[in-house]
Amino acid sequence: MLENFDENLAKYAALIAKVGVNVSNGHTVVLNIEVEQAPLARLITKEAYKLGATEVIVKWSDDEITREAMIGTPEERLTDIPAYRIAEMEDWIAKGASRISVVSKDPDALAGVDSDKVAAFQSAMGKASMVVRTATQANKVSWTVVGAAGAAWAAKVFPDLKTSEEQVDALWDAIFKTTRIYTPDPIAAWHEHDVTLRNKAEELNKEQFDALHYTAPGTDLVIGLPKNHLWEGAGSFNVRGEEFMANMPTEEVFTAPDANRVDGYISSTKPLSYAGTTILDMKFSFKDGRVVEASAQQGDDVLQKLLAIDEGARHLGEVALVPDPSPISQSGIVFYNTLFDENASNHLALGSAYAFSLQGGTEMSEEELIAAGLNRSQTHVDFMVGSAEMNIDGIKADGTRVPVFRNGDWA
Repeated sequence: MLENFDENLAKYAALIAKVGVNVSNGHTVVLNIEVEQAPLARLITKEAYKLGATEVIVKWSDDEITREAMIGTPEERLTDIPAYRIAEMEDWIAKGASRISVVSKDPDALAGVDSDKVAAFQSAMGKASMVVRTATQANKVSWTVVGAAGAAWAAKVFPDLKTSEEQVDALWDAIFKTTRIYTPDPIAAWHEHDVTLRNKAEELNKEQFDALHYTAPGTDLVIGLPKNHLWEGAGSFNVRGEEFMANMPTEEVFTAPDANRVDGYISSTKPLSYAGTTILDMKFSFKDGRVVEASAQQGDDVLQKLLAIDEGARHLGEVALVPDPSPISQSGIVFYNTLFDENASNHLALGSAYAFSLQGGTEMSEEELIAAGLNRSQTHVDFMVGSAEMNIDGIKADGTRVPVFRNGDWA
């Protein structure tokens, strides 16, 4: 076991509760977590109540049970989301519940399962959970996504280590490093990091570029940006004015693209774990904002089903900048998990945009957001495109070009 593991796990739980969703008096907290991570779940629950939560709702999941359910449940039953589950999610939002999602799943948990069935279930759940997606993408509630070392995930990341114990230790070590747990005061370290990323976002907000031009091997893409777009760094604020950290780790600054002004082609640079399958070497061609051609060397059938979820799945909803020298990139680890891999690389997202990425966006109707250029969809899936060879220019309304990235780093 890692040295001081129990102590560091407790520090991690405190960071998640205090900085991740900033639990305060009277809060309801919803914790989504795998049964394998019960020790962490107990620590987070304890910390949340200590900070004043009045209710902590733990929603358990298990890779093996999920796989068996996908195989054994008839599709018509699988896609019939019961009313009580929808009512439960509506109740969470009505209470302003903070949401903690702990990701530790096996990246290949559903490999070999009928991809049509998986896609049908995800589409049904996407529709059923729109109330939660809409609230989180407008920062109506606090939410955070964090990682925990699952055995199957660790085996995927560290296949050369001899035992499962060594693999899990190595993954926990990487998680603790990237979330600053080994610093003397992780909470203070995160506040400092928050300021750094917020300053970078403010620099980009002052520029108000009309578009970004990406060039790299396999990439030549121009992404339009909507008028009055907002770049954001690590921390966000909910409607109660409480700060939270949506992703830990995070190294990105991000905004929403104009969903109708994306042209050219781009190639992925890291694997994407989606729908229990690993997708490799994706290539996309865009015209007038829409994916008109897409392929993947591995997992192409799953990629095509992602793009078919709805029309919004063929348009971009996020553009995020991450320098290649970021700590996660320089670790050399491919995590096969978007939370970590997206913070090692510039990335884009297919699907819905965040309403807070536009001035006044959180108070706009769906129709107003669409008119402003923000994509709407049942899905939001990030994929990694950055490398040490990527250059990005900001293009102003008058056509002036400003270097933003050179050779994978801030210019």
